Amino acid sequence: MTKKHLDPQKHRILILGVSGYIGNAIYKELGPYFKTFGTYRTPTKAFEANKQFFHYNLEEDDVYEVLEATKPTIIISALRGNFNAQTIAHQHIAEYALSSGSKIIFLSSANVFDAYSKFPSYELDKTLSHSIYGHFKIKIENLILRLPEKQVAVIRIPMIFGATSPRIEELRQVILENESVEVFPNLIMNVMLDKKLTQQIHYIINRNKYGVFHLGSTDLVHHDEYTKDIIGTLTDKKVVLKQVYTTNEDRYLAVLPKFNKLPKHLQITSQEILEELGK
Repeated sequence: MTKKHLDPQKHRILILGVSGYIGNAIYKELGPYFKTFGTYRTPTKAFEANKQFFHYNLEEDDVYEVLEATKPTIIISALRGNFNAQTIAHQHIAEYALSSGSKIIFLSSANVFDAYSKFPSYELDKTLSHSIYGHFKIKIENLILRLPEKQVAVIRIPMIFGATSPRIEELRQVILENESVEVFPNLIMNVMLDKKLTQQIHYIINRNKYGVFHLGSTDLVHHDEYTKDIIGTLTDKKVVLKQVYTTNEDRYLAVLPKFNKLPKHLQITSQEILEELGK
């Protein structure tokens, strides 16, 4: 492999869904290092002013036009929206990748395992889901995993937190309105920090990694206890927790790595995430 091929500056990266919370976090991490493009759905002055951003409506526009305009070597899919429209878009992305040699980084979810509740899940475990969302993610995973293996990175993530993440914003709102917070006492999961996730994706790009990645905290937490800990970093107020029991037994929704482990400095614990949120 020539040095030229390894030069990260040579990458042209397209983030589909740059206006979403995760897509935007990834853009902030990668933008300074690579020629980075993005698609947004809802026009704002800032997006329209950014010449690297393209307006793209999943239901109405063909993703091919954006691919042709940006000619990405890496396509990061952080799309949200109508599942049927997303499926068609990903079929086109896969076709484009096959003909151009581009790499697809697909943000999937721990929900691809939500039918298995007895254990945490590892990269090579068979996916099986009882939820519509999980089913959809499995469908896209299977679609892109048919491509040559070095052209695909499937990133499965658990619940994501960050100072401005939707979950934290929602909690702030609930606290403000003195409402109760729903918790699932039997749910055992791992968690993730937005900033750490974007660093991990950066590493996967730089090192040309491929395959399936489980990017979550190295340890597991109970949903109710962890939610209580998070609330403690946000307020001193007494917040009522509304316990929701979906089952009487412990239920796992956790993605842990066995094969594709990242270096120590890129790993994170649930406690470190709490500390970040408390800053």
